Amino acid sequence: MLSNNTNIETLEVTVTGKVQGVGFRTATVRHAHLYKVNGWVRNAPDGSVELLLQGPIDNIDLLLSWLHKGPENAVVQNVHSQRSFEDKHYKHFQLR
Repeated sequence: MLSNNTNIETLEVTVTGKVQGVGFRTATVRHAHLYKVNGWVRNAPDGSVELLLQGPIDNIDLLLSWLHKGPENAVVQNVHSQRSFEDKHYKHFQLR
């Protein structure tokens, strides 16, 4: 469980563009581990990638900055994020 630290945020994120079939999810898992962000990433039926990010605000900001670029073969058009009030606390970051 995460502590009740006020620096812990949970965000729902959608990344659009050429983000499926280019290693986006796998690279995201690596970067989430690097930045110590918990949650998950999955492909959406509409061709976007959906994420739930949970962790310290500064760490999430680092991952969000990377998501705007993505891996080498990705072409990110938009990164939309909104605060989530998810009750579940994640202990790691995983593919879904």
